[in-house]
Amino acid sequence: MTMAAGLPPELPAAVLVVLHMPATGRYALPRILDRSGALPAVAAVDGASVRNGRIYVAPPDRHLLLCDEMIRLSDGPRYHGHRPAADPLFRSAAEVAGARVLAVTLSGTLDDGAAGSVAVARAGGLVAVQEPRECAYDGMPRATLSAVPTAARVPVARLGEYIAEQSRHRLRGVPTRQSLER
Repeated sequence: MTMAAGLPPELPAAVLVVLHMPATGRYALPRILDRSGALPAVAAVDGASVRNGRIYVAPPDRHLLLCDEMIRLSDGPRYHGHRPAADPLFRSAAEVAGARVLAVTLSGTLDDGAAGSVAVARAGGLVAVQEPRECAYDGMPRATLSAVPTAARVPVARLGEYIAEQSRHRLRGVPTRQSLER
């Protein structure tokens, strides 16, 4: 919620969000994020076009993927015991958007996000983690830092600002295989 509050209404990027949750969990995150900041947050819908200035949230028990400038929802295998998981999202985004991807790993256990962050870094994208010292569970950020030592450590209170800054400066105009702008 803190991250969403820091995102400006004119963000020149889309934000795709994965939260580890039970397959039968309540699906309130899109509404919570929608009320938290200036960007509209919606439940991800299979086949929807990705639009800048929007937050798309993975539903329970479905991986959120990026494919040919569209959202794809998958019931593929669980990663690290989770569906949705960050690794499939990061890998698909790296393949589609290459150097325009900014992968962010937040508080969580185990190592989801680390392998996908490697794919993002190899594609020329950026990787950031929530500052591990402030995490309730620092496993995911620490695993990502171990896999991508150049990842930026950003306090959660600054993540929205960091994403906006990187979207406006570093990632603008970076060549990709496919453009996500519509």
